[in-house]
Amino acid sequence: MAPLNAHLPPLLILLMISSGPRMIQSTRIFTIVNYCQETVWPGITQGDNFNGGGFELKSGQSIVFTAPVGWNGRIWGRTGCKFDQNGSGSCKTGACGTSLKCKASGEPPASLAEFTLAALDFYDVSLVDGFNLPITVTPINGKGNCSSVGCDEDLRNTCPSELAVKSNGKVIACRSACDVFSTDEYCCRGVYGNPVVCQPTYYSKTFKQACPTAYSYAYDDPTSIFTCAGTDYTVAFCSSRKQTVCTYHDNKLACSASKGLKLSITGWWALVFAMPLLLTF
Repeated sequence: MAPLNAHLPPLLILLMISSGPRMIQSTRIFTIVNYCQETVWPGITQGDNFNGGGFELKSGQSIVFTAPVGWNGRIWGRTGCKFDQNGSGSCKTGACGTSLKCKASGEPPASLAEFTLAALDFYDVSLVDGFNLPITVTPINGKGNCSSVGCDEDLRNTCPSELAVKSNGKVIACRSACDVFSTDEYCCRGVYGNPVVCQPTYYSKTFKQACPTAYSYAYDDPTSIFTCAGTDYTVAFCSSRKQTVCTYHDNKLACSASKGLKLSITGWWALVFAMPLLLTF
């Protein structure tokens, strides 16, 4: 994970105007941010509201989408990707086939942000399918518990050797024990297919210790699933759960972003201009 700057991050002042009717409460705003020191190719299913389910996001960039209540899906990061001008290619981790636009979930190992949008939203970050990037979810302007959750530790640095995925000698992802050993105990299936019998293992405890608010195995619900009502979300790669975030909703702006953040807007509302104010102690 990219180290957090010890200085107060620059404040990105965004002035936006609406080119259509005001946002209604049945819509959620998603801001997806890349704080990693490498390019990330986010994948999303269902991706109709998210640029078709896939796009490139360079280090320090973010992009904003809207999704209706009733949407449910997953957001994850792909790494080491190469796509041609037709959107065909491959990724070293998180691939959803050979297309830039994802129509299916990412291949394990991949860190997942999962959402079910309703009158009361449910959201979580899951490492059940393994880990490839630090990822956090922060609700903004919501009502209820609305905790910031996820995995902000880079488990590639501490991945047990038997779970490690390497490229050119470097660990690029950490597989789940289920994916590696495929036993009923690790996969919570067969006689282990219920929360009473399927208990944390050495490997899931290792994940949980590093990322206490993320799913570490299939029945990790009590400490891993969260709720919030009427909220917007920031999904950030390589960010701390305490990282400042920004959103724009109902003609009200609340933004405090990190150094180098470049914001792109999609949908019916437009960015007029952005002026970074460099603030240091």
